[in-house]
Amino acid sequence: MALDIFSEYAPFVQDFIYRNGWESLRGIQVAAGDAIFHTDENVLLTASTASGKTEAAFFPILTQFYYDPPKSVGALYIGPLKALINDQFLRLNDLCQEADIPVWHWHGDVPQSHKHKLMRHPSGILQITPESLEALLMHKHAALYSLFSDLRYVIIDEVHSLMRADRGGQTICLIQRLSRDAGVNPRRIGLSATIGDPELAGRFLAAGTGRGTVIPKIEGKPVRWRLSMEHFYVQDIAAAEGKEVKGALPELDGATDTAPAHADPGMAYIFEHTRGKKCLVFVNSREECEAVTTTLRGYCEARGEPDRSLIHHGNLSASYRQTAEEKMKDDDDLMTTCTTATLELGIDIGRLERAFQIDAPYTVSSFLQRMGRTGRRELPPEMWFVMREDMPEPRALLPATVPWKLLQGAALVQLYREERWVEPPKLDRLPFSLLYHQTMATLASCGELSPAALASRVLSLSFFHRITQEDYKILLRHMIDTEQIQRTETGGLIVGLRGERVTNSFHFYAVFQEDEEYTVRAGSEELGTVVKPPPAGEKIAIAGHVWLVQEVDRQKHLVFCEKVKGKVPAYFGECAGDIHTHILERMRRVLQEDTQYPYLMKNAAARLAQARRSAAASGVAEKPLINLGGNCWCLFPWLGTYAFFALERFLKLRCGERLRLKSMDAARPYYIQFTMRADEETFFRVLAEEAAVDFDPMELVYPGEVPEFEKYDPYVPDELVRKGFAYGILDVKGMKERIREWRGGFAAASGK
Repeated sequence: MALDIFSEYAPFVQDFIYRNGWESLRGIQVAAGDAIFHTDENVLLTASTASGKTEAAFFPILTQFYYDPPKSVGALYIGPLKALINDQFLRLNDLCQEADIPVWHWHGDVPQSHKHKLMRHPSGILQITPESLEALLMHKHAALYSLFSDLRYVIIDEVHSLMRADRGGQTICLIQRLSRDAGVNPRRIGLSATIGDPELAGRFLAAGTGRGTVIPKIEGKPVRWRLSMEHFYVQDIAAAEGKEVKGALPELDGATDTAPAHADPGMAYIFEHTRGKKCLVFVNSREECEAVTTTLRGYCEARGEPDRSLIHHGNLSASYRQTAEEKMKDDDDLMTTCTTATLELGIDIGRLERAFQIDAPYTVSSFLQRMGRTGRRELPPEMWFVMREDMPEPRALLPATVPWKLLQGAALVQLYREERWVEPPKLDRLPFSLLYHQTMATLASCGELSPAALASRVLSLSFFHRITQEDYKILLRHMIDTEQIQRTETGGLIVGLRGERVTNSFHFYAVFQEDEEYTVRAGSEELGTVVKPPPAGEKIAIAGHVWLVQEVDRQKHLVFCEKVKGKVPAYFGECAGDIHTHILERMRRVLQEDTQYPYLMKNAAARLAQARRSAAASGVAEKPLINLGGNCWCLFPWLGTYAFFALERFLKLRCGERLRLKSMDAARPYYIQFTMRADEETFFRVLAEEAAVDFDPMELVYPGEVPEFEKYDPYVPDELVRKGFAYGILDVKGMKERIREWRGGFAAASGK
């Protein structure tokens, strides 16, 4: 089969393979060639990071273009990040130049001259982000036919990253809108290393095409990991006593230097094991990214060493990000880059030797993607987890003594090691925020439409299959009342006066949540953006340095500053994560079992052993409800974020009065503390009785509450926001299943 597929490739593709010294095609390339050459279906390619998925998809597509050139843009490549598009642009350009197949890219950092040239000569392959595709559809609507009349393929890279929220729904809507306006029905090809439910992802990919999805089964080679996990208390005793940190660190081979005295032990550990290596340090928020970079640079300065830190996250200016990317690609430049999810996806950043992860990511998918940044060019993937938690107070109650981050990290690793489990996509929400957005985008691009024509265009988009005609009428009436849209004299609908202010902003193209941002400048240099900047005279952290604010222009959203020394918080807004129930259940089993995980280092192994002894003594891993003394109780549900939300509200709104619950305090999604005037048996009986009632999930929305989760929820009528939250976010089914388990378990244990 491999030889047959190779023989079908165009001569320039075969020459490329020979030039690069490939001795054979990989399994993913053979399977992709067979599916693309020999079927008319959509294709979902799932294989490990750095397995050659991009080439697997493009080799047969470029072959077809070589023999039958498209009369317009022939392939649309949609990538989630500008950095990924820039990287793939360079890779594809090298491959396509000798076949004279143009490769274009289109996003906010691409020069207008490049875009104008594409408009004059639509051809080849266009690489674009969802946000830039939205802008293209809105502002180049009249040119869509000439641009895409012979569009044959849409390639969605890192498709898993677009299936977590409204951004994935927007992407599918965009493809359907483009296909309808250009009169085409291109095949879709999805690429990902971390798909949790391939069949469900295949249906998502195929939505609205009238085609099925081929999902080749690819037998990959066993992957050997280099994995370690260490645990540190932020308030370390040795550091507090003024001792050298090295004595408090695990004794590991390869330690080459010593951090400054009084250093944070977790940061000292990273500082010590990145010297002389090319590394990534992943964190879970932009604030932490800035703090870690500033700390590591401070350690270099304290020891009189050259700075060896870079920084990369979404609020930095394009020049800062590109500088970091170029330095990472230089194998001789042994720098450590602190980053968020912006370097989690498929960009090739050279011969990385080691990745660090501070605390646990929220998903198995993120863990695999981040570890997959290493392990290229014949090196095994290597990740070092660094868990940092505050040391519990001497008299802290039970839940505060559980090492939650350590349990979560071990659960993520074990789920993939044991089950090859990755989070499945969640595609059953009621996307009213996106419905508003696509309604406005459709009117902005098409101009006046009758209500019936608008409803036909928008509700026919497959992502809105759960939206009823009645719900859409409620939304449109509200949009008219709030002047987002307005009626014309002929009864048609157009964008209203207030709506124009929304659609005319470049922020409109994105459906993910954005904070109000201020551009930060130091002289003529643009550093990036911050949220809620402090007044003049105070300091901010950005680009891994500290700056003194000289002036804040709130009308133009500009912050002017100069570089100084110090350490301060960054201002990027909040970052939250959604953790799946299966991860929480595995965390519980981490406490229950006595398995010695081979990747745990000295501190982590000792901390887990201590936690297991405490769990056995308290029964926390066996019993969901623990008495902390008197009327004080703690509930450990082991439920994911959205089932936890439902349970928390269920206790307050449906059980609170019967159980006389007070002082509820939740550490989501780990535990809930409260006082209760009832015993354990009554607690489980009341929960079971209330859960058995067929109540409306809307009853779990607090009176007067409008739980805005998505970016455009403020433009949606309150009743739809509440409905979307109750029926699309709260996991009432998962909560009820857990309550039934508790009632049955308690009855069996007590003999009742």
